[in-house]
Amino acid sequence: MDAYKISIDDAQIYIFLFLASGALGTFFGGPLADRFGRRNMIMLSMIGTAPIAIVLPFATPFWAAVLLLIGGFILLSSFSVTVVYAQMLHPGNIGTVSGLITGFAFGMGGVGSLALGNFGDAWGIGNVMIAASFLPLLGLLAFLLPSDAKIEQWSKE
Repeated sequence: MDAYKISIDDAQIYIFLFLASGALGTFFGGPLADRFGRRNMIMLSMIGTAPIAIVLPFATPFWAAVLLLIGGFILLSSFSVTVVYAQMLHPGNIGTVSGLITGFAFGMGGVGSLALGNFGDAWGIGNVMIAASFLPLLGLLAFLLPSDAKIEQWSKE
């Protein structure tokens, strides 16, 4: 906020843009996964967000808003797909798996915000934003996920 010279009220608009586009992404993620595959949708969501996150700390306020709209849509488009993918991995425990996936996602978000806040206090928020922008590259691990055909075969057995 200091770097962009914006108020807290204006900063909340950026959060809204990210979350609103993420809600749309969640809505459209399912049909896109039906068309292109669940694993492919998860990989696209993770890997597609990486370049946006890397550029975001260096963007002007206008381009930050544009990047947040696009990034929110791409990143959160796989949320519901991930839950269904996990349910297919363990078909007999659908409720348990759903609770674990959503609980883990929100729990890790809380722990991550605490850790990043402490790092921001120690090293400066700008440095932490730049370092955190590389976290979506962990999405490359999605290549290790089994294919949709293998999961469907497992769920039939």
